[in-house]
Amino acid sequence: MKKATVYFTKDICPEGLKKAYEALGVTLKGKVAVKISTGEPGGHNFLNPNLIKDLVEQLRGTIVECNTAYPGRRNTTQAHWETIKEHGFQAIAPCDIMDEDGDMSLPVTCGRHLAENFVGTHLANYDSMLMLSHFKGHPMAGLGGALKNMSIGVASSRGKQWIHTSGSGETSFEALMNADHDSFLESMADADQAVIAYMGAKNIVYINIANKLSVDCDCCEHPADPEMMDIGIFASVDPVAVDQACVDAVYNSLDPGKAALIERMESRNGIHTIEAAAEMNLGSREYDLVPLD
Repeated sequence: MKKATVYFTKDICPEGLKKAYEALGVTLKGKVAVKISTGEPGGHNFLNPNLIKDLVEQLRGTIVECNTAYPGRRNTTQAHWETIKEHGFQAIAPCDIMDEDGDMSLPVTCGRHLAENFVGTHLANYDSMLMLSHFKGHPMAGLGGALKNMSIGVASSRGKQWIHTSGSGETSFEALMNADHDSFLESMADADQAVIAYMGAKNIVYINIANKLSVDCDCCEHPADPEMMDIGIFASVDPVAVDQACVDAVYNSLDPGKAALIERMESRNGIHTIEAAAEMNLGSREYDLVPLD
């Protein structure tokens, strides 16, 4: 696969976000889904609605999410709607819990573990998608960026359990927590393939915002405070490249606070999802970084 292009700005503000999107030279057509994490109540690192509002409005986008597969205040549709409102997302754009009316199966082609992926039925209502991800650490996956947002994030509640347990059919929370780790990471890449094939690769673009770089994810009720400074915004039409660029930026940072995030990524083998996705030809780990500042 040929080398990708990743655009980068240090300007983490509404104008910087729009600049990163416009650098891609892509017009998302039809009804646009903007996939974010709405964040677990108690957390404070999820994307600020005021940061993303202008770009979402420019795209005439709908903020989309799916219910979670773990205890909290987003694991039922009613509780999730309350969280979406509480966190300010309903105030800036139309919102949609895509598995509110159930889920549907998408085929996985040549997956390591999965033959199908379960996503919210409302995904069928959209023509294109902005995968707008908060890049940070993750207590299970090691890191969270575009590939995780597109796999676990687009998956229905049942689909999340399916990915975590590599399609075993186990439905308990204990099974989710105790599943084989690398198989889970590889299953995320399997799920990514299904979403890309369904939407069409030309109909998805990826923006990672590397700020509030906690070792924990936005799904955590009490995430650790960030130990390193914000980095910036990365944009690409390649999900593998945009995640790889964020990882490289953490390692290349002169900020000594990066040690905690690096430890989290390495201790959970977080790079393996990027490796697996690249092996499936979902994108390239080789890229040119184009500064926009």
